[in-house]
Amino acid sequence: MTFEEFSATLNQAKPPVGLPPLLEALWHDAKGDWEKAHNIAQTREGEKAYDRIHAYLHRKEGDRFNANYWYRRAGTSFFNGSLDEEWTELVRQQLVIGQ
Repeated sequence: MTFEEFSATLNQAKPPVGLPPLLEALWHDAKGDWEKAHNIAQTREGEKAYDRIHAYLHRKEGDRFNANYWYRRAGTSFFNGSLDEEWTELVRQQLVIGQ
């Protein structure tokens, strides 16, 4: 799936069947369901990819302290771009991993 194809699914009421969990989390986030996205991100705490999305979600929530904790756990630094840029980067990363 390409980024454009993934983005086109945001017009649907439900995420595509078979979408990997982290892409599903980002899909729900884009649809405005932070809670569902967060629930997915915390299912596998301690795995860097999950912790990275967890960090983004807390940044989006406005909790920089908590976001920094999760960025550290993910082994990365605080993202200094916009939330949209971070979301796009995360989706693109997950699409590459899912190939």
